[in-house]
Amino acid sequence: MPKKYGVKEKDLVVTHIINLVMTGKLRTGDRIDRNEIVRDLGLSRVPIQEAVVQLEHDGILSTRYHRGAFVARFDEATVAEHHELYGMLNGIASARCAANPTPRILADLDDTLRSLRAAKDTKSFQEACWVFRDAINNEYAGPRLQATIRAGKSFAPSEFWLTYPKAKADFLAGYEEETAAIHNRDPETARRVCLERSQLMARIMISELTRRGVFGELRSP
Repeated sequence: MPKKYGVKEKDLVVTHIINLVMTGKLRTGDRIDRNEIVRDLGLSRVPIQEAVVQLEHDGILSTRYHRGAFVARFDEATVAEHHELYGMLNGIASARCAANPTPRILADLDDTLRSLRAAKDTKSFQEACWVFRDAINNEYAGPRLQATIRAGKSFAPSEFWLTYPKAKADFLAGYEEETAAIHNRDPETARRVCLERSQLMARIMISELTRRGVFGELRSP
């Protein structure tokens, strides 16, 4: 695989393993073949071990002494739980923003909302969504909360949402409501909208992974 400049080798391995899980090539209980990853990506074992440590921390892999790394439980309930937590964590930052919005953050969110409305394709819409979320989290989430939110992104790979064709139709109204809640200094509504968005994301992802055949009869670890 050609080297992607500006991307950490560890992150390439993380993306590779997540893609294998999301496509059903790796399922619950499957062992991670490090030799195969070395061949596929042309990397040393160091970034592979770094990726395994991160994915174990994120709850996607589990390691067993002298046996290697295995895919942890990955099913509909796991995806739903992940998104519930992700929504709650983003909701904390959004509620803080609504409790004390600055003129600058209000202007930034309004600008981004205009970009969301004007987006002509899924990629530009999704990129504006990330700008919106980062604007709030960078300002109102502390280091621990930001780190936990980043860890949660492993279960929602960007490639999945960049190819979801109904993103604008399904999610624009939520960003409109969240922005209004922040302008109105309404923390509880801002928090609720984040949770509801994540619950919708979970339903969409579960439906798509079921359609792909990723969720079916799982093998015992």
